[in-house]
Amino acid sequence: MAGRRRKNTGASAGEGTAEAVLPADLELQDLYGAFAAHGLDDEDLDDAAVLVPPVKLPPEKELAEQAKAVPMFGYALALARWAAPHRGVDEFGDLVEADRAPAARLLGLAPAEGEVPEEAEIEALRAWSLACDLDLVELGTTAEGEHVAVPGPDLEPAEQGDPETVLELWLTAAGIVRELAVEADSLPEEAAEGAGAAAGAAEPGAEDEEDEDGLSEVEEARDEAAELLDEALQVLYETTAFAEPGNETVPLGVLAALLVVPEGEEPSEELLGDITDVMVALDPMLGDLAELGLLEYRPIDPELFDEEEGEGPAVVGEEPLDEEESARFGLVRLTPLGQYGIRQWLLEDGYDAPLVGELAQGDAAELLRAVCESVNVLPDEELRVWTADREPVAAARELLAAARGSDPYGPLRRMLCVSALNLLGPGAEPAVREVLDDPELGGAARAWLTAQGATDVPAPARAMTLWTVVDTFAAQLLDSGGDAELLRELITDLPVKGDPAAWFGELWRVDHPYTADVLEAIGELHLDRAVAKEARKAAFKARSKK
Repeated sequence: MAGRRRKNTGASAGEGTAEAVLPADLELQDLYGAFAAHGLDDEDLDDAAVLVPPVKLPPEKELAEQAKAVPMFGYALALARWAAPHRGVDEFGDLVEADRAPAARLLGLAPAEGEVPEEAEIEALRAWSLACDLDLVELGTTAEGEHVAVPGPDLEPAEQGDPETVLELWLTAAGIVRELAVEADSLPEEAAEGAGAAAGAAEPGAEDEEDEDGLSEVEEARDEAAELLDEALQVLYETTAFAEPGNETVPLGVLAALLVVPEGEEPSEELLGDITDVMVALDPMLGDLAELGLLEYRPIDPELFDEEEGEGPAVVGEEPLDEEESARFGLVRLTPLGQYGIRQWLLEDGYDAPLVGELAQGDAAELLRAVCESVNVLPDEELRVWTADREPVAAARELLAAARGSDPYGPLRRMLCVSALNLLGPGAEPAVREVLDDPELGGAARAWLTAQGATDVPAPARAMTLWTVVDTFAAQLLDSGGDAELLRELITDLPVKGDPAAWFGELWRVDHPYTADVLEAIGELHLDRAVAKEARKAAFKARSKK
């Protein structure tokens, strides 16, 4: 798939380094609860590594069952079996005239008796063509010169539901349909008519030049259509990854707006027109992809078109629409099969496209290390997968043991450990009580028990309290990437009372690898100038003692 060139504006070179955390736009965050990416300007986008969010996929066996349930794919399998032991075809490998009506009846596209509609025969021919493209049937010529088709080697395992075979065949079919969708809709009708008229009016000797210009125009339009479709599919992939269950459907107007409107801007009159143009361009292509089960699609209502003047649908965004009226402008939902297919295409193009739960297959130490080190992860989802169905006490002990350490990721591991304990719930309490006197875990353990409602938690020693303050703040520094607004919120909760000099005088002596970093952050961000000054002085002392 082509890399997306979304029209997002963001931090310029003078505003500091922009870092893409997850490729979701602010609009997606508003609509689906996604994480917003840091802005990238047009120059940054070409050089930045695009991270696509982790997705949840059903098991491959379930995906294979969904693929076999797709009508067009099922038709191809049925016709391949129908070809056994062999069936005559024409010189192009198509069904002969006499077999087209029986094929349509076989697929249930026409009644068993009576005339077979032409549309049903065309549909049967399309399914036969797909079977040939997938090598579900193989074409050959007999010694007598007769053209025949026989079932291919993949037919039997596909019929039996072998997941690897079925998904490989389906993915090939989806790629074919994706390419044909672009081919069919790559040239606007008026351009095609203009090219034809120009060719007809060309003077002798200019025909080759006109043909070359026409082919160039078609190729350029095809490339633009392919890029637009790829961008739209990747946005759908991201949106579905972040959507709450049941909220995966995206209005076509929203999808088009995400492709057209720069982040943080309100659509102008011109952009509203561009949104409509994109909707019209995507409409037939998405409809084609829906035939292979890649997505579910409700197309634009044809009645929205002004047929007399040849205009497209009314410009989206002119007036607020209720839910039913909005649906008339098109609705699209990526299916699990669609997620699987797009993810495979992304992987083929070198993207990092992880699955939720990939990091949760080992022990607690492997889990926490992988989550800390990955730049493309949904931590809560990985923790949820790991803790599911585990015995709480044993799991908690494993997590707490893995959380210890003074290495650079130590604070973040301990924060993740607490999050996992929250998922394990009250059943983890016995294991948490076992570490109350641990110098690294005791403070967090006490806080967790108190949050669980325990009333018999002993007060920590002063040294443990101060160490936990540094460790907790350090974890937020690592997790937020230095987000100033978030860190200011944390700083306001620091126990700095009337004598900040005394408090910081204790804090800078804490033996923690991040003490100086924490103090420097407080000094930079605290809104009270006196407190900030004392924090900077303490940071200098912490650096000097090393």
